[in-house]
Amino acid sequence: MKYKKHYLYLKFERFWHWTQMLLVMLLTLTGFEIHGSFTLLGFENSVRIHNAAAWSFMGLAVVSIFWMIVTNQYINFIPTRKKLKEQVRYYTSGMFKGMPHPTHKELYNKLNPLQRLTYAGLLFLIFPVQILTGLAYMYFGYPENPVDADGLFIAVLLHTLGAFLVVAFVIVHVYMTTTGNTITSNLKAMISGYEKEVAKQQEKAALAGEGENAEI
Repeated sequence: MKYKKHYLYLKFERFWHWTQMLLVMLLTLTGFEIHGSFTLLGFENSVRIHNAAAWSFMGLAVVSIFWMIVTNQYINFIPTRKKLKEQVRYYTSGMFKGMPHPTHKELYNKLNPLQRLTYAGLLFLIFPVQILTGLAYMYFGYPENPVDADGLFIAVLLHTLGAFLVVAFVIVHVYMTTTGNTITSNLKAMISGYEKEVAKQQEKAALAGEGENAEI
């Protein structure tokens, strides 16, 4: 099968992605140890690493938002219903039949409609809740006790729920990286920046084959 290769993921974007992945792994690992799920680094070390990773995550988020605004890359994250049904059909049956992807990745169209909805949930709901409840949890009990203790229980529950949702996202995200042209093509693209895409002539041939099958 012939592919065309184009530069898609910019340097900072790749730095942001892999650094964020490392921070999420640290936050998840230390967060569950703080909750007593297992013992690996020790409670005090886990708290220190968790807090440092949380501040690093927030700092990275601020820099990333600024970068997206000045480079117009924020456009990739704007939710859309265009080709949403086609995308659902592709993930539920089309990709298992070797059909071409319904959306073509471009510099300002890197995410498909389902990915945009998922990231909107992360960026506007889960991450803000994690940050706010994490700060409440982080500063509870300090000398002047600035956080109301009655609200802390809810904050902890929300923070833990958010952590499980982030873990679920990571599991699905890792699985989806294996659904490219090859099992490692999406991973390689996020390392090198270059994305391989099936030539349009072959996509047309695949779509024609689908039409013939439908007629049968």
